[in-house]
Amino acid sequence: MSIPTITSAHAATLDAADAAEVNRIALDLCSWGDEQVDDPAWVTAVREASAGLPVALRQALRRFKRHSGPTGTLLVRGLPVDGDVLPPTPAVDGSVQRLVTVPAAVLMMTACELGEPAAFRAEKSGALVQDVVPVPGKETFQGNAGSVLLSFHNENAFHRHRPDFVMLLCLRPDHDRVAGLRTVCVREALPRLSAAARQTLFSAEFVTDPPPSFGAGGGGTAPHAVFHGSPEDPDMRVDLAATTPLTPRAGAALAELAQVFDGAATAVRLDAGDLAIVDNRVAAHGRTAFRPRYDGADRWLQRTFVATDLRRSRDHRPHDGQVLDR
Repeated sequence: MSIPTITSAHAATLDAADAAEVNRIALDLCSWGDEQVDDPAWVTAVREASAGLPVALRQALRRFKRHSGPTGTLLVRGLPVDGDVLPPTPAVDGSVQRLVTVPAAVLMMTACELGEPAAFRAEKSGALVQDVVPVPGKETFQGNAGSVLLSFHNENAFHRHRPDFVMLLCLRPDHDRVAGLRTVCVREALPRLSAAARQTLFSAEFVTDPPPSFGAGGGGTAPHAVFHGSPEDPDMRVDLAATTPLTPRAGAALAELAQVFDGAATAVRLDAGDLAIVDNRVAAHGRTAFRPRYDGADRWLQRTFVATDLRRSRDHRPHDGQVLDR
């Protein structure tokens, strides 16, 4: 058994042997055919195949699942993404991955080790593996199709059953290697906040709208707190582009939180084969700006959401599938 090189408490690099084993298992899953990623039978096969992933990788994922550490982010490097045979980067709105590929299999197997892959019908047509790519004409869009600075947010903060983990696998970096995934954890932010801001952020004085990626329609939340749970280690629910304060003190607290986020955040420039896993319960994420060229070689990430307890959303998932209809 090989052990990945640990570069920090929650980062790991697969060695060549482990990467080759992941690739072999992923290729076996590719034998199913073309458009099978969302097929329940293929998801079942992925779930069973994930048990064969290298032990060291599964151990790293399980440690992170139990406690995501001070940054709420795990970076796994050296995963196979079939870089030599990648097609051009998609450049259309709503792009998803329906075809069975090595990267899709890698994402889905990792999801099954953390919980269950999940998606939302209103976003990206409910695909379990979604493309995160720049789209011409949407440069200023506050979502996955944009290329300007993307503000900090918990993924789908408006939704009762928002993902527990967000996984972003880099297939191709941006031309200039400047796009950075920004993350910040409530465990880093909490000690930097004033007592007044902390108290207010634990109060139900905020509402959050759905992100633009969900399209028009649909209301926001009932009043909610930004922090909830343990006072020493709370969960967080905020989208700086979509969360609105309801009182003056809530406005001041949210502004202070945004300032603290900027001071506490870290950024990583993902390269091909890098997988970033964000604990969506305690960490917010965003992205630095970059300049797409729309030449088929732009930045290309693929994204999958993970629910640690899929049962909680059973009334939202017809036929006990992986996709939430509402």
